[in-house]
Amino acid sequence: MILLVGNTKGGVGKTTLAVQIAIARARAGKRVWLVDGDPQGSSASAIQFRADGDVHPEIACSLFADGKQLRQQVRLQKDAYDDIIMDVGGRDNAALRAGLMLADRAIVPFAPMSLDLWAMHDMAKVIEEVNGERDDLVVYAVMNQAEPRERSADNQEAKAAVQEISVFEYLDAPLVKRKAFSSSTGSGLGVAEQSMVDQKAVAELDRLVSRVFEEK
Repeated sequence: MILLVGNTKGGVGKTTLAVQIAIARARAGKRVWLVDGDPQGSSASAIQFRADGDVHPEIACSLFADGKQLRQQVRLQKDAYDDIIMDVGGRDNAALRAGLMLADRAIVPFAPMSLDLWAMHDMAKVIEEVNGERDDLVVYAVMNQAEPRERSADNQEAKAAVQEISVFEYLDAPLVKRKAFSSSTGSGLGVAEQSMVDQKAVAELDRLVSRVFEEK
């Protein structure tokens, strides 16, 4: 599967999600290629930390900030992998649009904050334009950095707002704002690979991954 993790807005945790999903799939025995389409190269840096620490399983990773190059290379190399995870966006650019054309499914992360919800409408416009050229892309909206309180009003209001945007399929598998996600990603590790494992973080990630990769 080719999975895109992206948003036109930065700071929504797309790199954290992309890295964590890539590692989770590799740990499940899949041949994984993580494609970093963000000029900042944060996903590539995380995988470099993983390589420097000689952590297994190893993850193939490439940085293609240019949209045309990303599209060409993924099309050329896709048959060598079970899963390709693309980390793209931060703004509406050629890499994001190329990724949306290539992907089987997409995850659009958002935080329960007004600025993030406003930006989801911008992302929806991009998806609508891409859907003018294809009609089979499944796009999941995933709440990231959610409030930990089970009945948080912010979480519920954000969920309701996103569910009103027709291009998204809201995926009820939120990730709570936990230190384990940021600290593990910064070291090139999965949340299940840390010396002190946050079992709640592991369970949240496992639920998200199983939902995204389940057969339709």
